[in-house]
Amino acid sequence: MHQLKNIKKGIWLYFILLIFEGGLRRWFLPSLAAPLLIIRDPLAVYLLFIAYRFNLFPKNRLIPIMFWIGIISVFTALFFGHGNLLVALFGARILLIQFPMLFLVGRIFDRTDVIQMGKVILWLSIPMAILITVQFYSPQNAWVNKGVGDSLEGAGFSGANGYFRPPGTFSFTNGTVSFFSLVVCFVFYFWLQPKYVNRILLIAATFALIVAIPTSISRTLFFQVLLSLLFFIWAKSNESGFLKNAMQLLVAFLFLLILFLNVNALNTQIDTFTSRFTNANDTEGGLSGVFVDRFLGGMVGAISDIDDQHAILGQGIGMGTNVGAQLLSGKTTFLIAEVEWGRVIGESGMIFGMLIILIRINMTYSITVRCFKRFKKGDFLPWMLLSFGFLVLLQAQWAQPNNLGFYVLIGGLVLASLNYPKNKLSEKLR
Repeated sequence: MHQLKNIKKGIWLYFILLIFEGGLRRWFLPSLAAPLLIIRDPLAVYLLFIAYRFNLFPKNRLIPIMFWIGIISVFTALFFGHGNLLVALFGARILLIQFPMLFLVGRIFDRTDVIQMGKVILWLSIPMAILITVQFYSPQNAWVNKGVGDSLEGAGFSGANGYFRPPGTFSFTNGTVSFFSLVVCFVFYFWLQPKYVNRILLIAATFALIVAIPTSISRTLFFQVLLSLLFFIWAKSNESGFLKNAMQLLVAFLFLLILFLNVNALNTQIDTFTSRFTNANDTEGGLSGVFVDRFLGGMVGAISDIDDQHAILGQGIGMGTNVGAQLLSGKTTFLIAEVEWGRVIGESGMIFGMLIILIRINMTYSITVRCFKRFKKGDFLPWMLLSFGFLVLLQAQWAQPNNLGFYVLIGGLVLASLNYPKNKLSEKLR
């Protein structure tokens, strides 16, 4: 029982490092920006070792498959690919360390821990919304927007109307998007089950989320809110008196929309977000273009564009990451592909690349089925977490540390939400 508590504390530390690692690299320890990039890896190794030593290691058939793919990929990268050991190890750590870490979270945590973390996330959403608002209005050379390693170029990313997408406490703006996507899940869940949270906190977090949508200048966050809203409405439809609840929801939504559009302090953010949305859709061919290019085009393009020399074993694991690109070319760029499935096939080739993708598809399908079964029984926690976790588990980018961290976190939380406190693991450890 003592070791179980220690591993739980380690998972909480993993979460804290995920949220504040970017702040350490940008503001407080810029000289250690490079090693802090992988600060969660040694922690994950330690937690997995302790779990293995005390027979708490997650038991899942996908873990050994990914492990051996990672080991073999290091050798294929050295002998048939880019030939850089550091790049290969950086890429392989995803399969060897972070992938099993997801299942460790799902084995050690239970739904009580998930709800507790959800409350903490609601608390964090309030200062995070304030921070990104300050970053939105501040120039890129301001301290609050300082880039990684004490860079004055700024950590923001191009947005619209001269404003930049704010990074929050993260090293890059995608961290902000992932964080508030997780906030969405818990905000909707706690509105479904308000008995688990303080009502004032829930209202404040809801308002923080509303502020974050235009301030982030992110279409991804906007679509995530819509997706989670659909999951929420579906959950509400299972309750008695759905038509009455639906009318109440519609009135509440219209009230919030009117209030939102008439808050003068948000006019600039809303105008900027609208411009970003319009300009990006015109450039990328609208919603269908975005879907094909980002969701399917990455894999299709990788298969069609891969050269004969690297078709089977790929160009080498790690090459598609920013760190790999920096070590191999001296530039932070996409040497293979920006989208995940294209990167995986380009790095690992048709054999291992397709196997990794099939594993992710199989894993996502299995978790979705389990969540839906709980949903039909009236358990909405796994369901609402799945509203964010589904696409993340399926094809979130592993190459970027923020995305990888949230992949581990949301995947682990979805699995943990399926564990009741009196599950077999708890009984075994008593």
